[in-house]
Amino acid sequence: MMKASHEIREAMTQVARLRQTASDDTGLNQALKAVKHLQAQRFEGTYQDLLSHPVYAPSAHFFLEELYSAKDYSQRDAQFVRIADAIERTFPASVLATVLALTKLHQQTEELDMALALAWQQAENLPDAARYVTAWRAVGQRTARNWQLATVLDVGQTLGQLTRKPGLRMLLKMMRRPAELAGLGALHGFLEAGFDHFSSMSRQRDAVNTFLSTIRARESGWIDRLFDAHPATCETELTKTLECAPTPTA
Repeated sequence: MMKASHEIREAMTQVARLRQTASDDTGLNQALKAVKHLQAQRFEGTYQDLLSHPVYAPSAHFFLEELYSAKDYSQRDAQFVRIADAIERTFPASVLATVLALTKLHQQTEELDMALALAWQQAENLPDAARYVTAWRAVGQRTARNWQLATVLDVGQTLGQLTRKPGLRMLLKMMRRPAELAGLGALHGFLEAGFDHFSSMSRQRDAVNTFLSTIRARESGWIDRLFDAHPATCETELTKTLECAPTPTA
């Protein structure tokens, strides 16, 4: 069986290759950024209530910024690669499994976004919503989309459970300064943010389950809509959702 550290490095290497491919092609890079910005805007429009809720807002923003945004993750990814072996040696199996799931999710997301960007280039002269729906259906991969959502939910559920483990937050706090000195600040900040946001939410009764159930219902609805709804209906709803978000499509 392949070691977790090797799987982490393989996933991050593939992500780096995809990024380099986009970087080498100006048109593709612009298409990729457009797709990522639209998806982040769609998330903001879909979850206005959670993003402004006193209990759910921190976790919702974490999902938006770490999973749906057009943010450059290259620094964090490089740090994952550098300490893959240390993660495998140091962290409990449950934490290691979560880190591994996150890296595979990241790889899958980048692969799907790249496929969407390529299809986006072929759907010129359409409004953004129609262009996205056209690109989505050209790419297909419904199984991959369902896996992507299931993995997001599994990671969220695990984070909620990990926050209840005594001593784990203290371990993360103790690691902060050494991580910064070792040039691993971006990675450590990501781990701390995820832990803290879900820790805060898990102190409220059933909050984690409610949060994740909302994500499951709405994202499943979007997956079904983007694949199955009449194109005009889907485009109209997507346009309305994008208009609800505070940031414009790039």
